[in-house]
Amino acid sequence: MTDETVHESQETRSRRGIASYFRRLANRLSRGEPAPADEEQTVTVTPPAESELEVEVEREDGTVTLEIDMEWDENEGTVETDVAASKATFEVYEDSAKQYRWRLRHDNGNIIADSGEGYASKQKAEQGLESVKTNAPGAYVVDKSKDDDGVVEEGGSKATFELFKDSEGKARWRLRHDNGEIIADCGQGYASKQKAKQGLQSVKTNARGAPVEEGE
Repeated sequence: MTDETVHESQETRSRRGIASYFRRLANRLSRGEPAPADEEQTVTVTPPAESELEVEVEREDGTVTLEIDMEWDENEGTVETDVAASKATFEVYEDSAKQYRWRLRHDNGNIIADSGEGYASKQKAEQGLESVKTNAPGAYVVDKSKDDDGVVEEGGSKATFELFKDSEGKARWRLRHDNGEIIADCGQGYASKQKAKQGLQSVKTNARGAPVEEGE
């Protein structure tokens, strides 16, 4: 059988970002679900229940390399390419005040996130949603409704999901960049914290690979 490289990528990431990538793999593997090999989640692998695992730490010419290899018989697992990366679409539109906004609409029609504010130009709105694409999948989740602001779910990006209660006592979330700016908002209140967590999880899952279209 001919050898084939299905996917290969190389980039510089922070330790938090690398940890977030491995955590996403670990969560999918533990559940027996297809695990994404790339950040866009268009290439997935589903190993069998048991695989060969090889870990190697190599030091050469002042450089340390950590290699983690999994190997299994092709007939016992699956590899999928051109996977539908997202079940949502970013829509960029102009509001009644002639400002540009974006919203993330799920395939079921629900809006699962929005920009929370208007931008002076379409370019600024697109830059805002690109920041969400980059940072939402690996963002920490922090419960601001608790006195200790406890971390509900760890992650690794330049933004943090904040769970909180609004003035009406409804559960909400917002995605705050490390620079202090809120780059995404749930746009609605939820009846329970669990529903809010499910909403932000949908954004985590679908933001990265969502296409961008012109909205009305």
